[in-house]
Amino acid sequence: MDGASALSAASATGALAHDSAHRHVAGDARYVDDHAEPGAMVHLAFGLSAVARGRILSLDLAPVRAAPGVIRVLTADDLPGINDTGPVARDEPALAFSERRGGEVNYHGQALFLVVARTREAARLAAKLAVVEYEEEAPILSIDDAIAAGSYLTAPYRMAAGDAVDAIAAAPRRLKGRIEMGGQEHFYLEGQVAVATPGEGDEMHVLSSTQHPSEVQAAVAHNLALPANAVTVEVRRMGGGFGGKETQGALIAVAAALAAKLTGRPAKLRLDRDDDMILTGKRHPFRVDYEVGFDDEGCILGVRFEQWANCGWSEDLSAAIADRAMFHADNAYFYPAAEIISHRCRTNLCSMTAFRGFGGPQGVLGAERMIQHIAHELGRDPLTIRRRNFYASAGAGEARAMTPYGMRVEDCVIGEIVDDLVVAADYHARRAEIAEWNSQSPVMKRGISLTPVKFGISFTTTHLNQAGALVLIYQDGSVMLNHGGTEMGQGLYRKVAQVAAAEFGLPDDAIRITATRTDKVPNTSPTAASSGSDMNGMAVKDACDQLKARIAAHLGAEGAIFENGMIRWTGGETSWAEAVSSAYMARVSLAASGFYATPKLTWDRPAAKGRPFYYFAYGAAVTEVLLDTLTGENRMLRVDILHDVGRSLNPAIDLGQVEGGFIQGVGWLTTEELVWDPKGRLATHAPSTYKIPTAGDRPEVMNMRLWAKGENRELTIRRSKAVGEPPLMLGVSAFLALQEAMMASAGEWRPLDAPATAERLLMALD
Repeated sequence: MDGASALSAASATGALAHDSAHRHVAGDARYVDDHAEPGAMVHLAFGLSAVARGRILSLDLAPVRAAPGVIRVLTADDLPGINDTGPVARDEPALAFSERRGGEVNYHGQALFLVVARTREAARLAAKLAVVEYEEEAPILSIDDAIAAGSYLTAPYRMAAGDAVDAIAAAPRRLKGRIEMGGQEHFYLEGQVAVATPGEGDEMHVLSSTQHPSEVQAAVAHNLALPANAVTVEVRRMGGGFGGKETQGALIAVAAALAAKLTGRPAKLRLDRDDDMILTGKRHPFRVDYEVGFDDEGCILGVRFEQWANCGWSEDLSAAIADRAMFHADNAYFYPAAEIISHRCRTNLCSMTAFRGFGGPQGVLGAERMIQHIAHELGRDPLTIRRRNFYASAGAGEARAMTPYGMRVEDCVIGEIVDDLVVAADYHARRAEIAEWNSQSPVMKRGISLTPVKFGISFTTTHLNQAGALVLIYQDGSVMLNHGGTEMGQGLYRKVAQVAAAEFGLPDDAIRITATRTDKVPNTSPTAASSGSDMNGMAVKDACDQLKARIAAHLGAEGAIFENGMIRWTGGETSWAEAVSSAYMARVSLAASGFYATPKLTWDRPAAKGRPFYYFAYGAAVTEVLLDTLTGENRMLRVDILHDVGRSLNPAIDLGQVEGGFIQGVGWLTTEELVWDPKGRLATHAPSTYKIPTAGDRPEVMNMRLWAKGENRELTIRRSKAVGEPPLMLGVSAFLALQEAMMASAGEWRPLDAPATAERLLMALD
C-alpha cells in the first residue's frame, strides 16, 4: 500500500491534517519574522571571526560605529551578566571580544561583536567594516588532527558486557573494519531568528524560533543578570528545527534581548542563510572502528566498537549525543560480549549539536556496516545475517535480550516487522532478479538492501523526561490548551489537541491550540528525543483527568463517560456545555495544570548500566538503487517501509514523519556533504554547494505502511509510539544498497564512507 492508500485507510482513525496546514498553504502561518515591526525596532548583525583559531590582538570598531544607520556596537563588555550561552558547560561566550580583555577565537564565523542599527541591511554592512588583527594558530579540524594533538572534550567513555576481547579471540572467524561519516546541516526553511521586546522594569519578552523555550529563557536571564521570572519566551511555530534549534537559538535570543535592554527598543536578529550555516552547529561527523568475532553461520560472538566524534569547539550536547551513539551501536542485534569506547574530539569547527537521531544514526550505521561486512565475508545475503543476530522476540524469555548497557529488551518486534516487509516488498525474488540483471549489465548496476532500526525512546539525560500542561475550560465550553512542547512542523500541536478532544469527548475544533510560553508552563524540556507527543500528551491527559473528575463530582456523576459532547452516567446525562456552565456557577475551578514524568528510567553513568529508555521503536526499509559506474550518479528506484508507531495518534502525520525522516536520512548518507577548507572555513555554506534531497530525488515507487499490529506494551498516551527520529535511520538501507551496487561492479568487498556522493562512489570503485 502506498502512502496515499495508507492515509485513505487510516482516515477513520484520527488522520487529521496538521493544525496549520491551511495556513501554510495560504501563507497565513505567522513565524517570528512575520510579526509586524514597530517603528522603533532596531536590527542586529554579528561581526564574525575570519579565522578558525587564534587570539585577537586588536579590533578597531570605529569604522563600524561611524557607518550609516548604526546606533550602537556591543561587545562582551556590555553584557551585564554571565557571558555564556553553553547549554551544559560554561564554555560558549555569547560575544568573544572584549575591548578591555581582548578575546580568543575558536572557530571561523564565531560571533565577536554585535551591531545595532536602524535596518538589517545597515547592520550587516557595518559589521564587515571592523579592522581585526589576529595572532592566528593552526586549527584542529579533523578527528585525525584531534588524535594527533590529544584534543578532547572529556575522557573516553566505556560501555561493556562480558569479555569482548576474549570472545573475539576465541571466535572461528574475525574481521576488522572502519567507516567514516560526515556531518549534516539542518537546513530548516526558517533560519535562526529572535525578536526581543522590553517591558516594564526589567521584563523582557522574547519571540524565538527554538525547540527549548526554557533554555532560551535561562540563557537570556543569566546573560542579562535577570531572574528567570523577568523573561518570557514564546514560540508559536518554527519553520523546521531537526535539533538545530534545541541549543543554537540561545545566542540569537541573547543578542536580541541584550540590544533591547540597552536601547529600550524592540530588537530583531535574523541570520542570513550563509551566516546561519557558518555560525551554527551540525550533526557530528564520526568515525567508527569495529572488530568482530563470529561463527560460520554469521552469529556474532563478540564485538568491539571504537567511536570517534568530531564535537567542534565547545561541549554543547556532545556528551549526551556521543552516549546515544554508544547506546545504538547494537541497533537491533544481540551481542553476547561487547565493548564500546567513545572519544569526544575537540576541534576548531562550529560546535556540533543535536540533529534528528541525536547520535543514534552514527551508532546504527556502524552496526549495519559491520553486519554487511560479515555477510560478504561469508558470501551470504546480509538479511540472513541480520535475522540470525536479532534480539529475541518480545516474550521469548531471558536469552538474547540484554543490551550492552544492561537494559533488557522486552518489546522486540523487529523479527515480525522484517518478515512482513520481506513478503510485501518481494525482497528475495527482487534480489535474485537484480543479481541476474547485473550479470548482463557491465556499466549500470543495481543494488538492494533491507535494514532494520531499533531506537530507544526517552531523553538519556534522565531529568529531562518531564512535561507540563495547562488546560483551561471557558464558560461557553470551549477549551484552551497549552503545554511545554514546541511545533516545528511535526504535528505535535494537532496530536496533543486530539488527546484533549478525545478525553473531553469534544470535536477537535472545540480545542484552541496556543503558543508555547514559559509564563504558562514553566521548566519545559526541549521538544526533542522523539518524546514530544509521549510526554506532552500525557501531561495534557493528566490535566484533563483532573477537570473531568471535578465536573463529575459536581454533577454527582460517578463513573461518568465523556463522549460526543455529552456527559453520561448511571441515572443521568447532560450536555458538555450545560455541565461546564453549571460547574462555573457552583464555583468549581475549570483550569488545571497537568504533569508527567516518564517512569521506569534509571541510569548509573559511571557504571554505564541501567534503563535509559522507556521503550523502543522499530521499523525496517527495503531500498533499491541504480548506479552508473562511469559517473557515480545514482538514484533510488523503489523504497518499501514498514514502521511501528504503536497505536497511531494520527496516521496522516505519522506517515509524513516516516517519509520525511527516511528522506532526510538518505540525504545525510548520499548527497549532503560538509566541506571545510584547510583554514577551517565552511565551503558548503549555501544551497548552491550543499545539496539536500528534493522532490525529484524521491523514488518513483515508495510504499509506506504503519505496522497494523503496533501497540506499545508500556503505558504511553493511547499506547502510541514516538515517530520523529527512528525513521531517519531507515535511510541506511539506501546507503548500503549503493554499496551493494558498487560491489557488484568491483566484484569484491569495497568499504564506502558517507556521504556516498558520486565522487566518493567513483573513488571506491577505483
